Amino acid sequence: AGLSDLLERNRKDPAKCRVLAFTARAGEGLLSPCSEHGMIPIRRSLLPLAALLAPVLMLHGQQNNVPLERDIYLDLDRNHARIDTTGTRRVHTGMRPYIESRADLTHVMGYRPDSSRHYYWATEKLFKEHLFIVKDGDVHLTIDPVFHFELGQDFNDPTEFSDTTRFYHNARGVSVRGDLGPRFSFETTFYENQAIYPQYLYLYSQRTGVVPGQGRIKGFKNRAYDFSWAQGNVSWSPATWLNVQFGHGRHFVGNGYRSMLLSDNALNYPYLKFSLLSPNGRWQYTTFHAKLNELERLPTGEAAESLFYWKRMRVHHLSVDLGRVQLGLFESTIFRNIDSAGVRPFEPMELNPVIGLNRVVNGSDGDWTNILGADLKWKVTDRLFVYGQFAIQDADRQAWQGGLRLFDLFGRDLHVQVEYNHADPFMYQARPAVMAHHHHGQPLAHPMGGYVDEAVVIVDHRVDRFLFRAKVNLATYHVDGADSLNYGSDLLKPYVPEPGPDGPVVRQLTFLDLSASWLMNQMTNMQVQLGWRGRDLTNAPAQLQSGYLYVAWRTGLFNRYYDI
Repeated sequence: AGLSDLLERNRKDPAKCRVLAFTARAGEGLLSPCSEHGMIPIRRSLLPLAALLAPVLMLHGQQNNVPLERDIYLDLDRNHARIDTTGTRRVHTGMRPYIESRADLTHVMGYRPDSSRHYYWATEKLFKEHLFIVKDGDVHLTIDPVFHFELGQDFNDPTEFSDTTRFYHNARGVSVRGDLGPRFSFETTFYENQAIYPQYLYLYSQRTGVVPGQGRIKGFKNRAYDFSWAQGNVSWSPATWLNVQFGHGRHFVGNGYRSMLLSDNALNYPYLKFSLLSPNGRWQYTTFHAKLNELERLPTGEAAESLFYWKRMRVHHLSVDLGRVQLGLFESTIFRNIDSAGVRPFEPMELNPVIGLNRVVNGSDGDWTNILGADLKWKVTDRLFVYGQFAIQDADRQAWQGGLRLFDLFGRDLHVQVEYNHADPFMYQARPAVMAHHHHGQPLAHPMGGYVDEAVVIVDHRVDRFLFRAKVNLATYHVDGADSLNYGSDLLKPYVPEPGPDGPVVRQLTFLDLSASWLMNQMTNMQVQLGWRGRDLTNAPAQLQSGYLYVAWRTGLFNRYYDI
């Protein structure tokens, strides 16, 4: 009966009818109401299977992005680790976030069926469903509160800052997601925040003017910050092979924890994106145009608050699926659009849709900042894949990554990730500094900038609604002993080496992140979490150490990178 109702509701849409009827092959029994579209009777013995598959298949009509958050992509990465021997489940994983219609959403947080029973409206909404749901034919709308309420204490900062400060994060917002028919979707999310962070994050925000990956700061009650941010997009797929998005958000290239090409570490930015998928799913080509900001403002005018200097970025990514192997080619180009003399003439190459052509025109030392790269993923087994990246600005400035992901270790819901990252000195820097590979003072690739080596190990274990995570970062990075020096780690300085007699200050970072969470509602990744973030930094002042114990009640729809 459930499948019959589903077919009846979609009888006027040939594409949906064919997908639904395909889940139950021909045979005697129930006649599909899609017969007007040339479909055939549905076999009764397959109705239970079809009823189970139909909701999953229907999800693939949505064009929204899957929220770019690690807990959610853990399920996706496990699905996409399976070896596809038939060529019917190709999913290109090198460019994120995924479009829902192109991802395998089976058993993915926020999309999987929830059979738990709740006998009250309030408990249904708190533990199982979206807060508000509107369904009217092909129109589907959800509205949810998003928030982050956290209290903590830093036990490893010996300074007065920790003794006299109570740390907290108070964030409130709303998330709206909708589908207007099978081809058009939209989403919007807004957060308003007040927070006091451990001192190393406080000092980082003082220097860059932003909370890592979240918002531009304003002072609030002594040591607190007030900041807000928003993201959203409209997504349109006029055909299965084309998706067009206009939005304000972030992207991530690769299959690792970090990306040496483009990560979601920095603030959101406005973009216009086109993504093309071949008919057989063998290749996917993505290109988008984005507007990036600098920390410096334009001269004061009539406006109460001047705009920031801006630049634009064009990104190309070509992904080819070769069965067990996925290969991606990457190019990003940053164009300067405004300087002290005013707005520059429009550069036609900003509209170039062809990967590699900007490099040919600009070379490795032209006026634009151009990075070429590649990413690789090899499925060794259904539970193991290895991955890597390579990025290059010129012969002297390169970066690379190597790693592996292992799923369901010992047959349980236990997952392991091991990764190593390296960036040469002056990687991502530019001459002048405003043309560097950063946005609003934050790196667009590795959050520590250049001249860094880092090993990352992550272990995730799930037991029913509980998630336990342990992550350790071991990094060696180099800082300038004075503002007048430049050894190639600080992206806010120009690509002009300024060595000193003693060399750079070498620091060893050990960052331990432990957490235990209970999942309240999968629709917004609502969790109650207890955690510890320990930061030990050698050859550094006491205020840069941290041992932060916290408890939080939060929703999780984006990544936070505090391991810097």
